[in-house]
Amino acid sequence: MGRLKERFQAFVNNRWLVFVAAMWIQSCAGVGYIFGSISPVIKSSLNYNQRQLSKLGVAKDLGDSVGFLAGSLSEILPLWGALLVGALQNLVGYGWVWLIVTGRVPVLPLWAMCILIVVGTNGETYFNTAALVSCVQNFPKSRGPVVGILKGFAGLSGAILTQIYTMINFPDQASLIFMVAVGPAMVVIALMFIIRPVGGHRQVRPSDGLSFTFIYSVCLLLAAYLMGVMLLEDLVRVSHILVTFFTVILFFLIFIPMVIPIALSFCEEPRDPAEEVLLPKPEQQEAGKSEQDVREHEVIFSEVEDEKPKEVDLLPASERHKRIAQLQTKLFQAAAEGAVRVKRRKGPRRGEDFTLMQALIKADFWLIFFSLLLGSGSGLTVIDNLGQMSQSLGYDNTHIFVSMISIWNFLGRVGGGYFSEIIVRDYAYPRPAAMAVAQLVMAIGHVFFAKGWPGAMYIGTLLIGLGYGAHWAIVPAAASELFGLKKFGALYNFLTLANPAGSLVFSGLIASSIYDREAEKQAHQHHIQLQISRSIFSGMFAQDEPLKCEGSICFFLTSMIMSGFCIIAAVLSMILVYRTQIVYANLYGKSRT
Repeated sequence: MGRLKERFQAFVNNRWLVFVAAMWIQSCAGVGYIFGSISPVIKSSLNYNQRQLSKLGVAKDLGDSVGFLAGSLSEILPLWGALLVGALQNLVGYGWVWLIVTGRVPVLPLWAMCILIVVGTNGETYFNTAALVSCVQNFPKSRGPVVGILKGFAGLSGAILTQIYTMINFPDQASLIFMVAVGPAMVVIALMFIIRPVGGHRQVRPSDGLSFTFIYSVCLLLAAYLMGVMLLEDLVRVSHILVTFFTVILFFLIFIPMVIPIALSFCEEPRDPAEEVLLPKPEQQEAGKSEQDVREHEVIFSEVEDEKPKEVDLLPASERHKRIAQLQTKLFQAAAEGAVRVKRRKGPRRGEDFTLMQALIKADFWLIFFSLLLGSGSGLTVIDNLGQMSQSLGYDNTHIFVSMISIWNFLGRVGGGYFSEIIVRDYAYPRPAAMAVAQLVMAIGHVFFAKGWPGAMYIGTLLIGLGYGAHWAIVPAAASELFGLKKFGALYNFLTLANPAGSLVFSGLIASSIYDREAEKQAHQHHIQLQISRSIFSGMFAQDEPLKCEGSICFFLTSMIMSGFCIIAAVLSMILVYRTQIVYANLYGKSRT
């Protein structure tokens, strides 16, 4: 009985259990990605035009990205408290929107609707912050895969929620808003006590590589399965019984990763506690060392960076570390004898722990921010306007493209984390290089949307989804590498401000203005072709009817502008690569020796 109790305790404190629970929370946390499905019913129910709808989209992006409060509360409250706040915000915000759309409460002005969308979507920032902070601390040596998988499930949540909505077979489309309000809150409240740091640095095992391979396999299988189901439901009329069967299999695939913590806790022999301490905590210094000794060591290391010749960084990794160790030893001896005066550095260096204020004065931080603003901002504009884009090209069922971009977004995040990890682990090359590749892929995708060729919606959705998703696996991992883990929550949530900033420019100002202008042109041309009496009637009717634009011209100029900005973003990413080559060589060069 005592042995079983120990095994159960090990299961509760297993870092893989926290990771799997975080995956489940993330799988319903990205409700902002389903905005393309709920926006048409909001537009028709409240009689909004495209510009008004775009303002709601910007409000959604603002709520999804402004995570200062979430980052601050995660440092004050336990993570379960932050998750509870997020669940309540999600429930209140989207629940009230559902009541308005269904006519159960009076209609509010546009600014109040924007506030509700901000409040509801802002709950996601608590889910993201809690999941990322706990798992990055539990897996400090696998940041790329962990961030990619977690952010991938957030991107896949749109397709998962859509499939569940299809299974429940609600009588009206507004019920999707109800499900968005209630579903995530229920899941988060059920799992919030599991999400926490559990000393994962002491749980490193040789089987971790195999465990990640298993998770990746499940991710690929899940994405392929959802893609097949969505295409089948779009092309063929599927019975409700079969839809229910598909959804049951979906839940089975989502639950499969739980076998990892179960196997590690109940099937493997417990390890010797002495072997667990593979990555000792930074605060656990040697007993004989005082804080002054530690600070002197850090200052000496900083002095080494200033004194070492530039050609040292060009040497092979083994020779470079040998030369640096020799120089550090000489500086220790000289400092002890008083032969040199060690300079006190004013702040941390890249790769060490930064506060938000310290990071804000670094050029590298702003390069990440503006590259993210141009790249992810343009992708988010496509996600927000996907319903109108598909309708303008003659597609009636917009749900298929919303689901598809969720799947590609998911694969982009998982793939971005995987391939960027190969770049840094195997080649010690800066992770932002992978972001530059993703931004060039997005630039090509925007061209497909602009041209409106046959099948362009499918190809454009593929390229934009992959590129946009890769951003959110690469940026958090790169930020933690360059600016440390201590204040990661605040740093990450500041960088996410790039999303609403990009959406405000691309969607709120550019896309909506061009769309409404083209719609007005088409409406004017249509009225001229009618008889005078009919044109008067149509003009009166058009005041009550939202303007609609048809054809590739609706988003041609917008897509070409965004393609150009993606190229600029790739240039910024490559500048960051050039500036951080030495940092990544020092961080990962040693692992290649």
